[in-house]
This record gives sequence, structure tokens and C-alpha cells, in this order.
Amino acid sequence: MRLLLAEDIQELADALSMILKHSHYSVDVVYNGQDALDYLMGQEYDGAVMDIMMPKMDGITVLKKIRSAGNTVPVLLLTAKSGIDDRVEGLDSGANDYLPKPFDTRELLARVRAMTRQQTIGADNQLRCGNVTLDRSSFEMEAPGGKVRLGNKEYQMMEMLMANPGQVLSVDRFMEKVWGYDSDTEMSVVWVNISYLRKKLTSLDADIQIKAVRNQGYSLEVKS
Repeated sequence: MRLLLAEDIQELADALSMILKHSHYSVDVVYNGQDALDYLMGQEYDGAVMDIMMPKMDGITVLKKIRSAGNTVPVLLLTAKSGIDDRVEGLDSGANDYLPKPFDTRELLARVRAMTRQQTIGADNQLRCGNVTLDRSSFEMEAPGGKVRLGNKEYQMMEMLMANPGQVLSVDRFMEKVWGYDSDTEMSVVWVNISYLRKKLTSLDADIQIKAVRNQGYSLEVKS
């Protein structure tokens, strides 16, 4: 899943970004409200974690602008303010949740999971295709041949494929969703991770396969 993190304190933003990436999220980071608005209006995200007090534009204003434009991305607000009125204003402006600072990172991750869970198919913690199951909480892929824990990028790509069986996903879409809008990573990493996933599916005796569609991308298909 791809998140936008908007936090003006760079040290905190960088630390939170590392925590989220370690938990298998793809994260774009911005340090002011105007950039947060531009990213949210110009890109597709599964969720946003946004501080309220930011330069150029505060988080509440950003939230009101994206909601008025019809953008329904789930938003978790972070703030040093803990008053009831502040919380009510944030929620009334369209926030999905609210977390006052300071907070425990475990609670942050739990709230992000809860916020984004509504975006996943059937809010199910497991995805299934053929004889393969992908567990969203343990990041493990299981089939008759056993189970294996997937690496960060592998997991995100497999989640995309299993959430859209039979649908062709382009390399650009993998790059955008998994590596992020500002990534300067070479597109060849998509092929490399597809190769890893194919080998793991084979080792697990999976009855599904990742097929390449020439000049279009990749799709997940049940073997005939």
C-alpha cells in the first residue's frame, strides 16, 4: 500500500517513514501543507498520515480542499493539540482518525492498518487466488508446498497482483504504487522482483502464475 506522510519536522518525518516502510508500506514524504495538497490531488494513495500544524498550509485546510474536490483517501491526522474542539474540527473536516502527539509507534501502525483496511477487498486480512493465500498481517505467502515470508517490495507487488487477479498491471503502476512518486529507481527492479516471486510460487507448488503481457505489464493467472 502507498501512503503519503506530511510532517514538517524532518527528523520525525524521516523516522516515521522508516517505520512505515519497515511495515511494508510505500511512503512519499512531504514537509509542508501545499506539497501535501499537490501530491494528494495529483497522485493515487491508499492513505495519508498528516500533521495539522504545517507551513504554507495547515492540515485541516488541506483536508477540506481534498474532500471538497471529491478525494476520499483515508486520512489520519497527527497533532500536538489534544483539545476536544481540535479533534472535533479535524473529524468534521473529513479525517478518518486522529492521533495526538506524542504517540507510540505501535498505536500509529494500528491506526494506519485500521484506516486502510476499509480500502481492501472485503476488509479481509487474507487474499486468496487458486491454492495460494497471502496473509496481510504476517506478510507470508502459503500454498500446498509450504509458506514463505515475502520481502517488502515482493509483498507489495504480490498484494497488488492477488487483489487484481487476471488484470494486467503495468510496470509504471508497480513503480508508482510500490516505489513511490519521487523514486529514481530503475524500472528493471520490477522484473527482478517478478522473477523472485515466480521462483517462490514454483517452490510452493502454487497453481497460479505471473504472466508477462508484451508491452503492457503482468497479470496473475490460474494455471490451465
